Amino acid sequence: MQVQPYLFFNGRCEEALQFYSKHLGAKVEMLMRFKESPEPQRPGMEVPGDKVMHSCLRIGDTQIMASDGMCSGQAKFDGFSLSINAADDAEAKRIFNALADGGQVAQPLIKTFFASSFGMVADRYGVNWMVVKSNG
Repeated sequence: MQVQPYLFFNGRCEEALQFYSKHLGAKVEMLMRFKESPEPQRPGMEVPGDKVMHSCLRIGDTQIMASDGMCSGQAKFDGFSLSINAADDAEAKRIFNALADGGQVAQPLIKTFFASSFGMVADRYGVNWMVVKSNG
């Protein structure tokens, strides 16, 4: 059994995919737009056809699914964080700074008893991240 995050960006999915590709080395493995669906949209659920109906991206060994959802407004990512483990402190700093650009830092990147680098940030899309370079 596997649990995978599915993120709804409410209209900014393609922009987010490009951002994560550029700054996290994410690879978009699949992308389907609403206009490519073999089924017509249901009445009352009309979404612009160029918006992302479903996508999969891979960051390292992790697959994350994402969509524009119903494009109903600001995306809200409360109650969870994605944790990304850096190879070294320099990578942790690079990743943290990229995610913080246009975002909101909750915990600056610091050394802790459990990690040589640890920080928490909500990126420009509101996705909460914990950036970690574990001790050892």
